Parts: sequence; structure tokens; C-alpha cells
Amino acid sequence: MPELPEVQTVVDDLKRDGFEGTVITRARVYWPKTVHGLSPEAFQRGIKGRRIAAIRRRGKFIVFDFNDAGHLLIHLRMSGRLLVKTPRSPRLKHEHVVLSFSDHRQLRFHDVRKFGRFYLVTDAAAILGRLGPEPLEDSFCAAGFAAMLKNCGRMIKPLLLDQAFLAGLGNIYADEALWEARIHPRKIAAELGSAEIRALYRAIRKVLRRGLRNMGTSLGSGQSNFFSIAGRNGRNRDALMVFRRTGSACPRCRMAIKRIIVGQRSTHICERCQRLNAIDGSTGV
Repeated sequence: MPELPEVQTVVDDLKRDGFEGTVITRARVYWPKTVHGLSPEAFQRGIKGRRIAAIRRRGKFIVFDFNDAGHLLIHLRMSGRLLVKTPRSPRLKHEHVVLSFSDHRQLRFHDVRKFGRFYLVTDAAAILGRLGPEPLEDSFCAAGFAAMLKNCGRMIKPLLLDQAFLAGLGNIYADEALWEARIHPRKIAAELGSAEIRALYRAIRKVLRRGLRNMGTSLGSGQSNFFSIAGRNGRNRDALMVFRRTGSACPRCRMAIKRIIVGQRSTHICERCQRLNAIDGSTGV
């Protein structure tokens, strides 16, 4: 599933390609469930003639702000992609929504698994307001993070994946951050010591910034893999320390990386660096 770095890469591509300021002249929906809360016909009527004033990201959502105060929210989910094409390009099997623009381009939503969703709303806060803080914003500070963790009885890995707790983090970057901070993913959040909290705060921001520099993480070449608008693979795969490196040597201690299940999610750890009973401030070795 695309996470903060991947979604931000798509947003940056859309802005770079000049979609801000363009007008949506037509929409076609070929898989009705892609549009949330509206019939295909109502969506097509509601979005026609809307001018995009700004494109931004909030959590894992791509947000089109229209100049009349309405919004289109796009969640890519597991396999969604946005493709820029011309009207003459044949529509592919998995292109479920096609937006036509005033500059004679089309933006097509390609989604093999059909989990992606479009939300055409008047008030974006009704959806985006449920999200937790943005981990790369200046307002997200170590002290505030510590306050969020205080008295929380949940395991730290599922908590980090909860978008109402922290926006934009997913399985890849949660595993990478926990390894970086030497914290076991099953450790209870409230039991983290001050040194561990500071380390995790720094690690979250570090792995997300690295993912952004590398324009996201692409893990293969299949149809459900992440590609940017420009059709580029994200380069962050080569920078991953533990995610999907089961059996490989830990870059820090050389012990084999292990795959476990935490909160029903596949999780990758070094059992030597990330001990469940590690003392706050210890090396975990």
C-alpha cells in the first residue's frame, strides 16, 4: 500500500505536470465502487467543470482542492495508480475512473485490486479530520509524541499503523523506524522509556525523509507495485534495512532478519537489536 513517501511523490508529480489550475471537463466511472457515497452518474455530474486550485497530501490521501471550496480525495489503497494519458489511448482493463481535463489530457485511475476510493466532498475535514498528526510537520515534536504514547496500552507497531494516531505511516516505514530505534514491535507503547521515545521519534522522521528522497518504495514489477505518475519505480527498496529482507543479515549486528506477525500484519525484525525486554536506553544487544 502506498504510504506517505509514495503518496507525496504522486502529489509532487501532479503539481510538476501542471494539473493545478486545470478544469475537469468530463469524468467516466467504470467500476462504481471506486466512487464512495455517490452513484457514478452523480459523481460525473458533480465533478464536471471543477477547477483544481491546489493539490496536496494529507496522510495517505491525495487531495484536490477546487476553487469553489469542494474537494476530491483519492486513496490509492493497495494497488491504485494515477496515469496521465491522451484521450486516444485505449482504456486498459483496470482503469476504473477517467478524468478528462481542459488541456486535453486524461488522468486515469488504475487499480488491479479495486480497493482504491474517490471521495467527492464539500467538507474535506469530515474525512481528513479523523487523521492523526503529520509526522514530518514542525508541529509534530518529540514531547507531543511522548504525550500521545503516555498511558496507551496498545502494542507499538499496530499503534503506528493506526491513521487516527499518526497519519501516513504504513507497514514498510513502521518496520524500518522500529528497527532504526531498536524497539520490538510488540512492546506496549506506554512502557517505552524516554530514550526509546526520542529514538523512535527521530527514526520515524528519518525513514520517511529517506523514502521521500528516493521517491518512494517499489518492491517489484507487478501491476500492483508502486509507480509514480511519470512511470518511475521508487528507489527506496535498496535503502530498506529489514522490510522484506527475511533471512538476510541485519545491517547492524549481522543476525538473520526474521518475519513475524504482529497485530495480523507481516513484520520484519532483528531479534537481537529489537529485544522485547530491552531496557530503556540500552543497545538491545
